[in-house]
Amino acid sequence: MEVITRFAPSPTGHLHLGHAFSALTAWHRARQAGGRFLLRLEDIDPTRCRPDFATAILEDLAWLGLDWDGEVRVQSAHLPEYRAVLDGLATRGLVYPCFCTRADIAREVAGSAAAPHAPDGAPLYPGTCRRLSADERATRIAAGQPFALRLDMARALAAVPGELTVFEEAEGERRCDPARFGDAVLARKDAPASYHLCVTHDDALQGVTLVTRGEDLRLATDLHRLLQALMGWPVPCYAHHHLLTDAAGRRLAKRDRAATLRELRADGVSPAQVRARAGFPDQM
Repeated sequence: MEVITRFAPSPTGHLHLGHAFSALTAWHRARQAGGRFLLRLEDIDPTRCRPDFATAILEDLAWLGLDWDGEVRVQSAHLPEYRAVLDGLATRGLVYPCFCTRADIAREVAGSAAAPHAPDGAPLYPGTCRRLSADERATRIAAGQPFALRLDMARALAAVPGELTVFEEAEGERRCDPARFGDAVLARKDAPASYHLCVTHDDALQGVTLVTRGEDLRLATDLHRLLQALMGWPVPCYAHHHLLTDAAGRRLAKRDRAATLRELRADGVSPAQVRARAGFPDQM
């Protein structure tokens, strides 16, 4: 099987050394196997993504010495595709509109001393809007109330009987537990589709055979595996790599103002030096 990898950053800021490590990991895996390396811009969030950041990503990767195969896939140019997936799930009764705000959810779970939490640390959605009647949902939508679309986890699991597994390079075949995410959001009130839906759809559409990404996304694979089963999409292999950290042991992140590739370049750091810092001695 041809090895097809991808790097899929969100243009919400400039790339830092952690991004370079992730991009280099995917690029090397594809090139060493004579395969293909794809670039995708996950710019679904209109409140945080900016065109200038998207342009900067392309410039920084080229400066780093990376090339990619085919055109860059820009998610915001493919919204009808994600809408079609959501419509299909809705037709099967697997998603429902959720009108709750974060404050609503916080109030509802506050009364539970042992409220379960999702892998990202957020309280599991208690299913408030899942219990609404079809008439009440229609009335609220007609009144213009904003809503998200949530996956009905119980119905989704019932639609794919049998155990869900995925192949992780570091551990082999492992069992997935998507129920830990509860009724996950597949489309937000301020975005037409969620990361989970878009990334899984695009990996299938683009024929990605090996997903290389950070260890922080390992558990998200369980939810992605469920979406693959529901939609009949192929299942790639996964290789979750370690995360680069700063001197204090914190993972490099945009929100913590990790040094960007642009700042490193302005300081006179060469692409070869950046690749070495990321753990890839110059092999370009």
